[in-house]
Amino acid sequence: MTLHCAWIGFGKSTTRYHLPYVLNRKDTLHVAHIYRRHQKPAEQEPQYQGIHFTSDLNDILNDPQVKLVVVCTHADSHFDYARQALEAGKNVLVEKPFTMTLAEARMLYELAARKGLIVTPYQNRRFDACFLTTKKVIESGKLGEIVEIESHFDYYRPEAPTNPGKPQDGMFFGLGVHTLDQIISLFGRPQHMSYDIRSLRNPANPDDTFEAQLFYGRLKAIVKTSHLVKIDYPKFIVHGTKGSFIRYGIDQQETSLKAGIMPGEPGFAANEAVGQLEYVNDAGETVREEVASETGDYGRVYDALYDVILNGKENYIRETDVLTNLEILERGFAQPSPATVALTK
Repeated sequence: MTLHCAWIGFGKSTTRYHLPYVLNRKDTLHVAHIYRRHQKPAEQEPQYQGIHFTSDLNDILNDPQVKLVVVCTHADSHFDYARQALEAGKNVLVEKPFTMTLAEARMLYELAARKGLIVTPYQNRRFDACFLTTKKVIESGKLGEIVEIESHFDYYRPEAPTNPGKPQDGMFFGLGVHTLDQIISLFGRPQHMSYDIRSLRNPANPDDTFEAQLFYGRLKAIVKTSHLVKIDYPKFIVHGTKGSFIRYGIDQQETSLKAGIMPGEPGFAANEAVGQLEYVNDAGETVREEVASETGDYGRVYDALYDVILNGKENYIRETDVLTNLEILERGFAQPSPATVALTK
């Protein structure tokens, strides 16, 4: 059975982070329509032949074959397009950030529930190689009880031309929505949070640097991003009562896509990074292991949604995770930084 899909938006997000994975799954997924307000030369590229491009949104909303609509537009239009698609009886996948506010997210979930439909964000970084490898180590139990995990996603881009905007235009909302989600997917809702959100390169711009700390009893999770890191930190550091794990290097899917290497082609997302695991086993012996990288694949979002929509399986991301994520992001801008806040149950 084929899942017929349509896209709202034909920018970089659609062409780089969605369509390459969908077009590599022709046995299960079909791109029926792409809505864009203006024609673009890219429509003539060979990989898009056979796709119906339109500037009439009703071509998507009124097509009974389309069961999944993917919203890949500017963040401030996500809510309205998702609402229209749900009202038309379509399941909806929304690029990050899911919505601009927690209230909007709740409204979309309530509408989807009334309609018997699925609405969900595109949390593709749950399928980063670096995260999947770290998750595997944690779930192996070799580290014992996890007491600290640190996640970095850093750059060295010291120049920052003046470009004022809303808080949602900064790195905390734009990238933190992914890196926080990874922690939430592992450990759920924290009891309280600490925030340090700053704009170091150009104070006129939205934030470019943040550190969020999530507290779960004895466990502390640290999520950091900066544009002023010249020497890389490890991507993940994990400490437990029985040992530690460290892994350098980010997932290589984006690098391959930027280089024009598509999913399924030789060398796509090739990742030779090796994590270092050291722990004390049940015999009291210290064991050192090299942990090969898991395979990253953003297309697994679509595999999951295929099973949700056509086979009735559970979604890969829980509604409570999405709402917790947006609450954490909103609260980060609700008081001067740095700050510590408790999350309600």
